Amino acid sequence: MPVKIRLQRHGKKGKPYYWIVAADARAKRDGKYLEKLGAYNPNTNPATIDLDIDGAVKWLQNGAQPTDTAKAILSYKGAMLKNHLAGGVRKGALTEEQAEAKFNAWVEEKASKVEAKKEGLSKAEAEAKAKAFEAEKAANEARIAAATPVEEEAEEVPETEVEGNPTDEVETLEAAKEEE
Repeated sequence: MPVKIRLQRHGKKGKPYYWIVAADARAKRDGKYLEKLGAYNPNTNPATIDLDIDGAVKWLQNGAQPTDTAKAILSYKGAMLKNHLAGGVRKGALTEEQAEAKFNAWVEEKASKVEAKKEGLSKAEAEAKAKAFEAEKAANEARIAAATPVEEEAEEVPETEVEGNPTDEVETLEAAKEEE
């Protein structure tokens, strides 16, 4: 029975959420699976991935083939590296302790990179909010400045013209245009 490590789609339309599963290659995409290995949420930035690394390594060692996307996720979380190091231990190239030390060092380095990205994104978001606030503030000031001269012009109109007959107003406006 050929086994694949692949993604099983969940979530609603436009908001995908995936389970990472080991399934028979002949099973439907969202159908029966052998074991759930984790979850992948691409809607967050950076994407949220929960993965049982030991379970994934077990399936890889038993011959399961990951799909391209699943392979990228397994590589990102270190399951492919751990499988590679386990192969080195089996061949006698390194000891179990050395392999574990290399894996833990890699995991710490990866975690620091992810944290740096999160901090950079939050900093960029804060800067974008500050720029938007400044732009809104400038627009409000410009609107207020444009509104005040209109009010002053309205005050300059004599009251006698406003209270008069509408035809008188039209005649006075025509006369004013002729004088100009």
